[in-house]
Amino acid sequence: MAMNEKIRILAVVGPTASGKSALAVALARRLGGEIVSCDSMQIYRGMDIGTAKPTKEEMEGIPHHLLDVAECDKPFSSADYVRLASDCIKEISSRGVLPILCGGTGLYLDALLRGGFEEGESNPARRQELMEFASLHGNRALHDRLAEIDPESAASIHENNVKRVIRAIEIYETTGLTKTESDLRSRTSDSPYDATVIGLRYSDREHLYERIDRRVDGMLSHGLAQEAKRLLDGGVFEKNRTAAQAIGYKELLPFLCGEESEEAAAERLKLATRHYAKRQLTWFGKKEYVRWIDATKNGQMRPFDAILADALALATASDPD
Repeated sequence: MAMNEKIRILAVVGPTASGKSALAVALARRLGGEIVSCDSMQIYRGMDIGTAKPTKEEMEGIPHHLLDVAECDKPFSSADYVRLASDCIKEISSRGVLPILCGGTGLYLDALLRGGFEEGESNPARRQELMEFASLHGNRALHDRLAEIDPESAASIHENNVKRVIRAIEIYETTGLTKTESDLRSRTSDSPYDATVIGLRYSDREHLYERIDRRVDGMLSHGLAQEAKRLLDGGVFEKNRTAAQAIGYKELLPFLCGEESEEAAAERLKLATRHYAKRQLTWFGKKEYVRWIDATKNGQMRPFDAILADALALATASDPD
């Protein structure tokens, strides 16, 4: 491959429980590929059931990368993901194998596709300092600090949106660039990848919701509550706020604390997962690079072979051969 030649990659995205993993594995079998996870929770060791991490049986012998690469009590950023994924993709491609990304974390995919431009590391200690500053001096005083370094961002971020104000300050302090400059570079950077991104969508949402309900029931029967309790007892949710917000765990905490029944927690988990799926569809729906495949037709699920055929057509449309 020439020095300036872009690396060919394929990606399968979409909402949770949509069938991404099975489709990615089938594509890998047909195209000679290996899977690179693009899931912000499956990177954590010990978070298996709640993140729907694929089992060995589900992998069907296809190598999967970037699973279990981080300790669940330690923070992991999109910048961390870009570094690992970039190296992984280069290694797979160097063997003449097609890297196939699979997952529903749009932020990770975006960061990778736009050329790996990083906004800088998050510094928990510094973030806490800024939170305490806002508590002591008020949101306006914190916003004024942002206005001094990046008036454009300050003008677009309300002073009461403390989280975004702090992030904008962080970006400046860790990269030397204002958030405005960072966003501009992200939009104009040239991606190192020749990427085809395939999205699974459900025009009939009830089919997706039924799949979500079945997945939640399956997770609970396979020990999700026990996994959540182990993480809770190990202090993971206290040490890692990202892990604490993972859907599949926080919804069970009231049950684990004896505050409600497992049935009530399960229903809340199903509802939260549906809402998460909607947010994923909204995110990916705004991305022009996604090529959509409908998983349903005329109110019915389409046969998997038909979905796979559509995906293969998209994946090979721009092949040089």
